[in-house]
Amino acid sequence: MHLREAFVIAMHSMRTAPLRTVLTGLGIVVGIAAVIGLVGFVTGMRNGFNTTFGDLSRAVMITKNAPRLPGTAAAPLLESDAQALRDQAKAPDIDPQSVTELRNGTALIRYKDKEFRALLGGTATGYLQVRNRKIAAGRMFTQQEAQEKARVIVLGSDVVNRLFDGDANAALNSQVQVGRLTMRVIGMMAPAGQDQDLLNLTPLSSVRALFAGADRVTAIGFMATSADRVPAAVQQAQAILDPLHRIDNPGERDYTSQTNVAQLDRISTYITLIKWFTLAVASIALLIGTLGVANMMIVTVAERTSEIGIRKAIGARSGAVLRQFLIESIVLAGLGGLLGVGAGIGLVLLGGEVLPVLAPGYGTPELSWPAVFIAFGVSLVIGLFAGVYPALRAARLHPIDALRY
Repeated sequence: MHLREAFVIAMHSMRTAPLRTVLTGLGIVVGIAAVIGLVGFVTGMRNGFNTTFGDLSRAVMITKNAPRLPGTAAAPLLESDAQALRDQAKAPDIDPQSVTELRNGTALIRYKDKEFRALLGGTATGYLQVRNRKIAAGRMFTQQEAQEKARVIVLGSDVVNRLFDGDANAALNSQVQVGRLTMRVIGMMAPAGQDQDLLNLTPLSSVRALFAGADRVTAIGFMATSADRVPAAVQQAQAILDPLHRIDNPGERDYTSQTNVAQLDRISTYITLIKWFTLAVASIALLIGTLGVANMMIVTVAERTSEIGIRKAIGARSGAVLRQFLIESIVLAGLGGLLGVGAGIGLVLLGGEVLPVLAPGYGTPELSWPAVFIAFGVSLVIGLFAGVYPALRAARLHPIDALRY
């Protein structure tokens, strides 16, 4: 029997019981669509995570430790410490352009008849990258503005809500009173949650006029050249700062180096677990589809027992009967696989349009073509395995016993 003839017979067999064929193939359609859709959604989630937190994995923040003994004071962090970290000869794994000082304090910010006490941070232009913050409106101050001690400020979203009723456009280019200084609003940071939305940024050179301690800083941040070089960058920073702070015993350091690698790796692990869990759920759907195909083929063999007897009586070999029912099973699963591929692709494309609007922080689903081809291949394998037992059962029927059925 030729493959074309077997295919025609398979299609005729499915047309004779359309409802049963549709219900059986539905399990394959759902399983394949689930595999493609879930892989696309998880891939988008992972890519969104890498885009959002990729730079954060390279960030290192150095802060001052609390005094070890009552009545004593830990040595402060200085701007000269930050300058020392920019030495590429001593710290080749630290990006010198990313080294950023931060001087924190509180200040009363006034606009017309409204006022609000908030955090004020004097820093450099690289702060946004080191702390993974975004500008929602306006811009960040420039290096030139920092050098010129420009009286400019980037407001936190909470402050814009309190002083400008949440209207970022009204805030831009407005003059606000920060302590005893008048500053021009040039931007607003995107909400980040908790106390971060109370922080307002201004050039470090400008904030010195408000806070005592000319060259002291609250923290120093920098970026490693790559995520895998973070440990080396931390060691290089410690090798630079220890002599400056007269540290002989690493256990007595008056500063702490904080990284985000462990937390981000943990989140990445959770995403991987979600991926495998969703694939397990899709596999269960495919298993149910496999059982459905096998059940339909067993029923088909039982219904066509007389046909099998006639064919074997006029000379059909057992191998031909075996191939016929295997082909029917594969065609049924393959058609379900094609429909599942179409449904899965449509689901991913629909998610790519809807999710960025409803949940922009979770990434955009991305179609994985390897997953598409593998899923379709799995549908054919399902048809093969689901048809083995019914096909063997049909091939082993004796012609006389089959004709008596």
